[in-house]
Amino acid sequence: MQLDNFKKALEVFRDKVVKESKQNLRKEKKGGGSLENSIKGGQVKVTERSLQFEIEMNPYGVFQDKGVKGNDPSKVSPNAKIKGQQAPNSPYRFGSGKTGNWSGFVKSIEQWAKRKNVRLRDEKGRFTKGNYKSIAHIIAGNIYNRGIKPSLFFTKAFQKYAKDLPTELESAFALDTEAFLEFTTKQQLDG
Repeated sequence: MQLDNFKKALEVFRDKVVKESKQNLRKEKKGGGSLENSIKGGQVKVTERSLQFEIEMNPYGVFQDKGVKGNDPSKVSPNAKIKGQQAPNSPYRFGSGKTGNWSGFVKSIEQWAKRKNVRLRDEKGRFTKGNYKSIAHIIAGNIYNRGIKPSLFFTKAFQKYAKDLPTELESAFALDTEAFLEFTTKQQLDG
């Protein structure tokens, strides 16, 4: 039996989740960059025993969505605007050694600081000495110790459309079954 309508319903679900995830990133002002551009709907596979579809994105998108626990919030600079553990329920933690390394993290923060023209200032708001490498070490240290707050840009989109998915799949399966019965009946009448 062909499951064309069933597959189409999954494709529509996948595309809605992709679109909404991108919109959520834009709302958070985290979009427009490589993460948003990397979110794409992958292949949909429907077989007799399984159904699956893929949504692709840069690997760090998972960390943005779920957040990352800080290694030690007590080490955050007393001058930091954001304090405390940012993602206490996240499955990910800085310093766990599972992904990335310190130098790569600092390098990415340094590149971000250059793009955003982040500069050090004194108590009176005047620019002070300090290159992007030192700025990156300060920022990376604070992020490493306090963590990254979950954005749920993907989770919210997925949950929003998942609640209606069973009904949509049921309707699509009914259409596929109806088409199969019509085809089978026509074959028997013609044969």
